[in-house]
Amino acid sequence: MSDTLTLSAETRERAGKGASRAMRREGRVPAVVYGNKQEALSIHLEEKALVKALSTGHFMNSVVMIDGVGELVRTLPKDVQFHPVTDRPLHVDFLRIGEHSTVTVAVPVVFTDEEQAPGIKRGGVLNIVRHELELVCDAADIPDQIEISLAGLEVGASIHISAVQLPQGATSAIDDRDFTIATIVAPSALKSSDGEGETEATPEA
Repeated sequence: MSDTLTLSAETRERAGKGASRAMRREGRVPAVVYGNKQEALSIHLEEKALVKALSTGHFMNSVVMIDGVGELVRTLPKDVQFHPVTDRPLHVDFLRIGEHSTVTVAVPVVFTDEEQAPGIKRGGVLNIVRHELELVCDAADIPDQIEISLAGLEVGASIHISAVQLPQGATSAIDDRDFTIATIVAPSALKSSDGEGETEATPEA
């Protein structure tokens, strides 16, 4: 389960681009907390603390407690805007949630047992179609990652969502099709030598 992160914040008295630029010069990042049938709350965060939280690798699927704004606010990050050149965070959107709210999160996929995949041993290449899975789960039970074993898979094999063991209580947000997560495809040299090009799967949308 993802760790709960805590970020200290202060409320923003002024809005607008000019005020936001001034905050960033002072090492602060403007943000907004919305949702849960309450009025939107404009805040700003310390940039260093935010960058540290972002560096965990699972910021977007972690519950973030916002401190310093009167009461501790439980949130889920929904969007982070970055500067196109410096990659510094420019703005964050947080969704206000209850302790056991049902939330939709993007959870990273980690592939294991590569050494036990005959197709990869033969020179096949793991073609990852989806690096994350969009899951619906309880806010108190958000998984850090979803592990998928490659054991026993041959060239031409496809891994679909129906074959993935999701954590208890979690379901796929996409439930109208059995979408592909990854395939093991033949490298070009192997395809040209033994005609296995037809094994390569076309990634699904």
